[in-house]
Amino acid sequence: MGIGSGIFLIAVGAILTFAIRANVWWIDLRAVGWVFILAGLAVLLTTLWFWQDRRKRARTLIVEENRLSHPTAMMPPPPDPPPPTAPPS
Repeated sequence: MGIGSGIFLIAVGAILTFAIRANVWWIDLRAVGWVFILAGLAVLLTTLWFWQDRRKRARTLIVEENRLSHPTAMMPPPPDPPPPTAPPS
């Protein structure tokens, strides 16, 4: 569910509550409409709360930069290692 379904529930609830004037003996359309409106508001607020939580996590993104290549023209080659010495006997 998301923002669209929350708005849909609010719209259906408003239609049942304020626009339909039918007298059905087995159900109270106004009460059902108010339940739909409240359910739509709950869905809408829950969705917005989860989106706010997601935005907070996106701000703490850590970017790590690795430099894998070095320009060869600007840096001299490393010196040769010293020759191995014989251990004293």
